[in-house]
Amino acid sequence: MITETNAVSFRQNLGEMLSQVQYRRDSIVINKDGKPVAALVDARLFARIRRMQERFDGLCSRIEAGFAEISEAEGLAEIDAAVMKERAKSRPPKPAKTAVKAKR
Repeated sequence: MITETNAVSFRQNLGEMLSQVQYRRDSIVINKDGKPVAALVDARLFARIRRMQERFDGLCSRIEAGFAEISEAEGLAEIDAAVMKERAKSRPPKPAKTAVKAKR
């Protein structure tokens, strides 16, 4: 479960919230001035997030290296073309329009 709290309440109830995260595997979003600024998650979830971030960073580096010799405009055009091609595959075909002749 994800709980939201403000920073003052978080400070006042830190021990209880740590227990909530540790034993119930809940997550707590800490808001300041009504906006989320931090989250308290259990250590196992945080480790997974870090591993995923490392994998994502590695993937970004490989993509960057693969496009190093291509201009930004050319790379973006290639990406747009690939996206359009994939979207066209997933769309159902449009029904053919039939011409209706008016009778006189």
